[in-house]
Amino acid sequence: MKKYILKIDCEDEKGLIYRISDVVFKFNLNIEKNHEFVDHNVNKFFYRAEIIAQNEIDILAIYGSLNAMLGGKANIVLKEAKKKDIIIMATKETHCLGDLLIKHDSNELNANIIAVIANHNDLRNLVEKFNIEFICIKSDGLDRESHEKLILEKLFLYSFDYIILAKYMRILSSNFVSNFINKIINIHHSFLPAFIGANPYKQAFERGVKIIGATSHFVNDNLDEGPIITQDIVRVNHEMSWQEMRKAGRNIERNVLANALDLVFDDRVFVYDNKTVIF
Repeated sequence: MKKYILKIDCEDEKGLIYRISDVVFKFNLNIEKNHEFVDHNVNKFFYRAEIIAQNEIDILAIYGSLNAMLGGKANIVLKEAKKKDIIIMATKETHCLGDLLIKHDSNELNANIIAVIANHNDLRNLVEKFNIEFICIKSDGLDRESHEKLILEKLFLYSFDYIILAKYMRILSSNFVSNFINKIINIHHSFLPAFIGANPYKQAFERGVKIIGATSHFVNDNLDEGPIITQDIVRVNHEMSWQEMRKAGRNIERNVLANALDLVFDDRVFVYDNKTVIF
């Protein structure tokens, strides 16, 4: 027996849950757990279920029946399928990258790190200690378009599911992002939508905030405005400098990024209208 994940994202209509369950029942399979959500503002239905099946033939039959019924809006993946393949992009900071490398090495990350691409060489020794390919594509003397072209040429040599920005401190162009819609995941060092852009800890300090946070989100054309996956905060006070706030925030950044990746890699995230539904 194997466990499969069924995901459905379609227009809402009466009786959907019954009709979906009926298809599964007709093939004598069992829904072990399921979640559903309807956004009445846009009439959208979201559904995730874990199905126990004895063989792939039954799953293919269900897949065909559901897509015929729902107009191709169903997707089924094997829960124990191979891990997601990822490319990590970084600059100089070690905390998020190092956390992912350790989790990968201890088999706690539901993904294979194919390579790490950075625009500086500072992280090479760290990455190569884990026997992972490190690629440095320096940005010195290059405009953004020329630098991104070199990165894209390298990326297109690999097959992967997601790009993870583990403190990659450069803004990606619309042209770059358009190649990987909802496939680039970033960790931003503030509780978005507050303090977008560079040095948010200094911005937070100057504003006198009492909490700081971190946000993991998909990257889109608008700076730090992509669909949010997960967030967290830590309390601060007037005695702290912005450098101390930054130090406190790094633990939050690590945890938020790791939690977001767990959700995405476990196929729990739906993206729509610059928002997410997470089961």
